[in-house]
This record gives sequence, C-alpha cells and structure tokens, in this order.
Amino acid sequence: MTENLRPAPRPLGGLDPAEFLRTYWHKQPLLIRGAVPDILGRLSPHRLMALACRDDVESRLVRSSRGRWQLEHGPFDLQRLTQLPARGWSLLVSGVDHHLPYAARLLQRFDFVPYARLDDVMVSLAPPGGGVGPHFDSYDVFLIQGLGSRRWEIAAQDDLELVEDAPLRILKRFTPQQSWVLEPGDMLYLPPRYAHNGVALTPCMTWSVGFRAPSHQEIAAAFLDHLHDRLDLDGRYADPDLSVPSHPAELPAAMIERLGRVIAGIRWQRRDVIDFLGLYLSEPKPQVFFRPPRRPLSLQRFAERAQAKGVSLDARTRLLFHGRTFYINGERVPAAPGQYRTLVALADARRLGPQALPAGVLPLLHAWYQQGYLHIG
Repeated sequence: MTENLRPAPRPLGGLDPAEFLRTYWHKQPLLIRGAVPDILGRLSPHRLMALACRDDVESRLVRSSRGRWQLEHGPFDLQRLTQLPARGWSLLVSGVDHHLPYAARLLQRFDFVPYARLDDVMVSLAPPGGGVGPHFDSYDVFLIQGLGSRRWEIAAQDDLELVEDAPLRILKRFTPQQSWVLEPGDMLYLPPRYAHNGVALTPCMTWSVGFRAPSHQEIAAAFLDHLHDRLDLDGRYADPDLSVPSHPAELPAAMIERLGRVIAGIRWQRRDVIDFLGLYLSEPKPQVFFRPPRRPLSLQRFAERAQAKGVSLDARTRLLFHGRTFYINGERVPAAPGQYRTLVALADARRLGPQALPAGVLPLLHAWYQQGYLHIG
C-alpha cells in the first residue's frame, strides 16, 4: 500500500478500539477532547446550505419559537437559507459523506465498527441558541464539533415520553445529569436511548456519525419480502373431500388445517439470511443516484489508468462480503477464481493503490466503473 493510502488515526485518542467496544459501546458515554483535530475548516456554512438545496440530498430545517417547533424538509432555496434569522433554527443535512470527500474519509476512521453498521455523516448548522431540543436516538452516535462551540447536556433517564403532536421526537421532560462544552475537534459518544440536548453557544456546526440500528419489525418485514421474491411453491389448494357446511360463511376447519401446513412448511437456511443481510445492508438509500462516466474508458485503458492511479469506491457505494460472496449496492456478486483477495482489499480499504490489477478481476471492476460504483484514482 502506498504512503497516501495510509488510514488517518482513529478518533479515540489514546483509547484502544477493543477497550472502547468493551467498556463504552452500547454502555456509557465518552468525551474525547481533540479527537478529530483536522475537522475545522473542512466545510463552510455556505457549502452546507448549498448541499441542502440539492434534490439528491436529504435535509431538514428545524425552527423553534416560544416552545413551539416547526420542521421543513428540503430541498431549500439558497437565498432563503442565507437570510434566516439570527436565532431559533437548525439546518440538518444527511449523507454529507456522499458529497464531501473529507466526510467519506472521516466515516472510514470508524472502521473499528463493521461497515454493515455504519450509516452516514450528518452535519448540523445553527446560530447561537440553536438546537433541536432534548431528545434521544435509537442508535449509537458520535457527535464531533466542527465550527464554533456547543453545550451538550446528557442524562441516562428512563422517562422517554415525548411531547405530543410535535414534528420532532422532543422529550417531554429532561433532567440533565452531565454537561460539557465542545470545541472544534472534540467528540462525544452516546449509546442508544441516551437523552441529550445540544445548544449552540456560537455559530456552530456539529458532525454526527450515526449507525444503522433497524428495528426487529423492519428487519422481519424486509426478510419476508426477500423470501416472497424467491418462493416457488408447487401445488394449488384442493378439497376433494368437501362436505356440505352447516354455516357457509364459516371458515372451513379443513381449509385452515391444509393451508396452515403449507405455510408452516416454508423454510429458510442460513444462506438465505446471509444473502438477505448482504443485499439489504448494501442497498443505497432512495435519494442516492450513481453517475456513470460520460465517456467510459475501454477495458484496456481502464487497466492502464488503474495501474497508474489506483481505483476507489464511489462515496455512495456500499460493498460488503461474507465468505466468497460480495454485495455491492444491493447486488449479489460471487467471487470468481482470482478475484477474492483483490475484492476483500477493496471492500476493507474502499480503494486500491496504483498496481497492476489481476486479469481475473479486471472485467468486474471495469463493469463497476461503467456503472459509477467506483472511479479511477
């Protein structure tokens, strides 16, 4: 691996990742001063506002006045955003890692958590006093201060009742137990369902690294949809021993028994679960679109350029694997002979340095390049 491909330091200070996962992950908050010292100046408020005006970016504007909350979804008009008042609002932009290379690299610093759990980088912008109210998240989150300073108050409270009819999940009651002021580069980790409230003390940008934590209901429903697309049951309902019913409107007991056995006979294997998770967790979000090259290189020219400059996955691409099967953007790709080692390296590092790519993997990487899943350099 070449010098420029060495990963940036993980944002845990001097804490070993294994110790963090053992002691803090899912268990208790952690404040790390100076965790991401290079974050200041990576994104300006104006550029974040410009992202919020794009139709391929998920954005929200939260406004508060006298205890009343309003929520609007983007895309927004840039002139309107630049003329927002001096207080009382927060602009939230999700998926910044899809559009800002630094944010994509920042996300990779959290590779001590499996990529299957990583979600995205959201950045919030607020004037002094701005925030989204006391709330809790159902997932782990790292809150990194970018611009300005913000006071965070947190509480491990069991009372998670929400304000009725509010457009946001605002806690009805919040009693802070700890409080810190975060400056640029500081980071606060919070486990799921930990109540917190952040208030900007100066013009403020906060970067949030969030993780996927789908509900069991969501996973089960998606898995049943997955099975539905793959079911192939023979036969059709028949009742040759039908007798005259006492009540024609009553469900026949024999029908319940016969069809119950059909339904109970539906089975799935571990391989079905693995395939489902690979496809489900690599599926891009609805607002994600890939942009193929306007003048794609031939296979030979692609190989030459890759040898000279390397290749990297598009920031939107999700590439996961299990065993010798890879999952890229909701597609299943079994590794052919000569592909496995290169694909594992690409999936883990999300890029390959300048090198002569093995002939067995070149056509596949070239196809992904033509789809916009990866790029030269």
